[in-house]
Amino acid sequence: MADTQQKFSRVLLVEDDTFLVGMYVTKLQLEHFNTLVATEGEQGLMLAKQHLPDLILLDIVLPKMDGFLVLEELKRDPETRPIPVILLTNLGQKKDIERGIALGASDYLIKAHFMPSEVIEKIKKVIEQTKTLRSLS
Repeated sequence: MADTQQKFSRVLLVEDDTFLVGMYVTKLQLEHFNTLVATEGEQGLMLAKQHLPDLILLDIVLPKMDGFLVLEELKRDPETRPIPVILLTNLGQKKDIERGIALGASDYLIKAHFMPSEVIEKIKKVIEQTKTLRSLS
């Protein structure tokens, strides 16, 4: 059942590093996720509002609008508030982690600490938890 649900899951990747974008898009597509990509914060916010993805994988250090501001905007908007957001960043200071979680991130992953396959497993787990919670309410 998880595989069938996963095939229809849409993930928005907001990341400005083209190498990482290519790698994560390939990994996500191999796992049958529909993938949208934004390379800067404002574009990510716009795509999130247009497409209402099942999950957003969000970098913090982005051009034009940083990931913290994007997350704040997402959680302020009633339409995008329920979308789980996983922060995937190089910022590993305790204050950054606490801020991300306080703003409503579902998880906070430091890029150097996680292999892409582990990130994909986190994505699957968060989407599955979210769908289970929605079906119970």
